[in-house]
Amino acid sequence: MSNKTENKLVSITEAARLNNVTRQAIYVAIKLNKLKAKKETTRWTIHLDDLEEYRKHKYSRAKSRFNGELLFDNTKGLYSVNQAARILSVPAQKIYYATRIGALKAHRKGAAWVIREEDLKEYAGRMANQNNMDAQSA
Repeated sequence: MSNKTENKLVSITEAARLNNVTRQAIYVAIKLNKLKAKKETTRWTIHLDDLEEYRKHKYSRAKSRFNGELLFDNTKGLYSVNQAARILSVPAQKIYYATRIGALKAHRKGAAWVIREEDLKEYAGRMANQNNMDAQSA
């Protein structure tokens, strides 16, 4: 292994220190395939680029899975509350409220709400109509 590559490898302990988390948190991330690492004999090594990638997506639900399938597979028209909020340019709380009162259909998968594209379009259409009616009555 070249010296340049070796300088970019860290142990679980060092990765935990860099991320300000416990060693256990890093180990769990590795076991859940959220953080790439290699086990060389008895020692795990993590490439700094992989640690940075993990850090970027640490709180992202984009790769969340339920029963082995991606929860928010945009190619299949499935979105998270935050993704729906970004698409509609509204706060996420508005999306949560709309799902709670039944104005926007959403399906519970584990701890997450999944919104189908068709339901999002239908809700957006109703929102646009309501805004048009509000503007006409003003």
